[in-house]
Amino acid sequence: MLSQPRPDPVTSAHDRVYRGLRTRIMHGEMLPGQALTLRGIGKEFGVSMTPAREALRRLVAEGALSMSASGRVATPELSSDRIEELAALRMLIEVELASRALPRAHMALIERLQTINAGLGDMIARQNPVGYIRTNLEFHRTLYLRAQAPAMLAMTETVWLQLGPTMRQLYGRLRRKELPQYHRMMISALRAGDEPGLRLAVRSDVTQGLKMLLG
Repeated sequence: MLSQPRPDPVTSAHDRVYRGLRTRIMHGEMLPGQALTLRGIGKEFGVSMTPAREALRRLVAEGALSMSASGRVATPELSSDRIEELAALRMLIEVELASRALPRAHMALIERLQTINAGLGDMIARQNPVGYIRTNLEFHRTLYLRAQAPAMLAMTETVWLQLGPTMRQLYGRLRRKELPQYHRMMISALRAGDEPGLRLAVRSDVTQGLKMLLG
């Protein structure tokens, strides 16, 4: 019997660092302009410089981090034009994902979305911006997974990744008391099999987020 190849420890370490930082950035655990160093990452994740460097390069390529001419790596500080561009991408892709998910939106999915949305209320009550962003993205991802369109979902997650720190900065200032109304509209449209209503609710949800970011 042929033995299975052993995993490359450098690749495994790089992937662990990459996934850890990616999740942290997407969920808004870092603010815009927050610098990262190889030494700091290596110490935090218990890895050498090589996997830390490869993870940063990969995140820079995805737009999750920016690198200056001097080599300084930091989370991006987005201009208004860049925020509008990313929001336009969200509207195009997420409306399509929701539409494709609708025929597969069984009752168990709808109940799951209601549970996640209720969790958003808990994050609002606790004034937890990171928890809010994480739960909000879970709501959207849970629906979009039903679209069975992995390329579109991957593009959407890249947009979320680039917006993460900016969203954190926004939600850290907000004193929201109510659940997002458009989530309830999305759930109602799914229950009714209302595709135009679902597309409108998703588009409105993204538009509302854009107004808050640029307000």
